[in-house]
Amino acid sequence: GERVNLPFFVYGTLRPGERNHDLLLRGRTLREEPGRLRGAVLYEGPGYPYAVEEPGAVVSGELVTALPGAYPALLAALDRLEEYVPGDPRNLYERVVREVVREADGVAVRAWVYVAAPAVATRLRARGKPIGSGEWRG
Repeated sequence: GERVNLPFFVYGTLRPGERNHDLLLRGRTLREEPGRLRGAVLYEGPGYPYAVEEPGAVVSGELVTALPGAYPALLAALDRLEEYVPGDPRNLYERVVREVVREADGVAVRAWVYVAAPAVATRLRARGKPIGSGEWRG
């Protein structure tokens, strides 16, 4: 279906220069391009950020397109990193499809994004520390 081989939008430890980039993305990507996710706010996590869906704000990151043969392995590796299990109420993140604007040409691209799971999002909105710039640096 339409979700086959979607790019990933990364905004934390998977960005170029951050600790999980070379570990998980090196040799598996076709393209890594700057992009922006609208309608989300970044919050500080314990050593990594969370994107929380909120109108009006923008999160900066990269759109990562997997090499065609590497997509299933990359999807599995990123789900493992984010400890994401579909439908598990204990998830800290949910993997969702969202439109991300590619900075190079302003085109909106559908991409996988790991956003804070509902319980985490509620907690962060109540007493989390937002990153006003929308730009996380480890």
